[in-house]
Amino acid sequence: MKHSIKSMTALLLLLLLCFTSCEDFVEVDTPNYLLSGETIFSDSKTVEAAMVNIYAQLRNNVLLTGDTQGLSNLLGQYTDELDYYSSNSLPEEAFYNNALLASNPTIEELWNGSYNQIYAANAILEGVGGSSFFTPEEKGLFIGEAKFIRGLIHFYLMQLYGEIPYITNTDYNENKTVKREPLESLYIKISTDLKEAINLLPETDPSGEHVRPDKRTAKALLARMYLYAKNWTEAEQWASDVIGSSQWETAVENVFLKESPSTLWQFQPGFEGTNTLEARTFIFETTPPPARAVTTGLIDAFETDDARKINWLREVTDGTHTWYHPHKYKQQAGDGSNVEYSIVMRLAEQYLIRAEARANLGNAIGAQDDINKIRQRAGLNATTASTTAELLEAILNERRVEFFTEHGHRFFDLKRTTMLNTTLESVKPGWENTDRVFPIPEKELLVNPNLLPQNPGY
Repeated sequence: MKHSIKSMTALLLLLLLCFTSCEDFVEVDTPNYLLSGETIFSDSKTVEAAMVNIYAQLRNNVLLTGDTQGLSNLLGQYTDELDYYSSNSLPEEAFYNNALLASNPTIEELWNGSYNQIYAANAILEGVGGSSFFTPEEKGLFIGEAKFIRGLIHFYLMQLYGEIPYITNTDYNENKTVKREPLESLYIKISTDLKEAINLLPETDPSGEHVRPDKRTAKALLARMYLYAKNWTEAEQWASDVIGSSQWETAVENVFLKESPSTLWQFQPGFEGTNTLEARTFIFETTPPPARAVTTGLIDAFETDDARKINWLREVTDGTHTWYHPHKYKQQAGDGSNVEYSIVMRLAEQYLIRAEARANLGNAIGAQDDINKIRQRAGLNATTASTTAELLEAILNERRVEFFTEHGHRFFDLKRTTMLNTTLESVKPGWENTDRVFPIPEKELLVNPNLLPQNPGY
């Protein structure tokens, strides 16, 4: 009974927060959030709305947002994808200048915003799991989505901050004294959440728009996790599973349209005609760039006649100098209809995950086939890489030009392949090995000393 009351209270508080600020992400009837906790747990639409709010927060404000405070921009500045041009002091400037401190507000926002959404997912898990008002199908769907979200956010936090707490409940007294966990333990807990999500999620998003996680989405993240953990066999297996149940988009120019069949998961815009935050963040029309532009190094990484360079980058010139901005998303707000959604996960990554796993397992031909799947769509000749070392270099190069400014792939790839220092030392003055993880926010260490010690270098 105490657990049930605590769970109901947690979700009630969550809903009070959700419906004072949540946009109309998908059509959900506005619930009467002043009802009792027991009534809340007898209404699937209310829990549905709480789940939708998590996606809206990730899209608009937290971690995976295409806005300037999201990883696509921040980690693009932190690595070698984006140059900073603003004469104003924008939050991303500290990332570009390699000047992060434990007191940095953006570092704190990333941490707190992410754990707030983990709390929201846990509130749903506790409330739905302890309720008898839902059908097994409804309960399974809510639990599956919430566990996927919990695993997803912890995965990103681990890549950013290193050892972190893995939060699985809404108990304040317990959570205020949590400790950070070793990476090995975190990988186990993430994989457990994702595998449980796979068992509960539908085969495909019933809407047909890839806006809700399904089995393929959870499998795709699991494949990525195993790749990062260097478990090549599992990475190949899960990537193959996703590839075998998905469709390939053959035209580069259609990859980022909302109907692309190779999209595994994407965020639907909040309102009709708003399209993506990524377009608002990256597109510019004046010179010099008002805030940010693609680096020369990234431009030079593209091979001649690579269709991705032609379609996913756009040049802006003053007649003397030329700058480029990411142009994967081309439609801005006010265009009348939603042509593009913000893509979080797509099939191309699974081919390159499998290629890397196969290369490390000694399957050169299989790795070449997967690399060439990507290169063929880009209008390029087949790879000439054949040895393991050549294949791994070719894969890293393909990932660079395929996933630029997409949720920090470049940073994570350089980090996990131990190429971070050698790559960034020449382009980031003052870069040090300790910069491979962010500092734990200073305020969090003051509130909970169990999170000590601070990450080295900060």
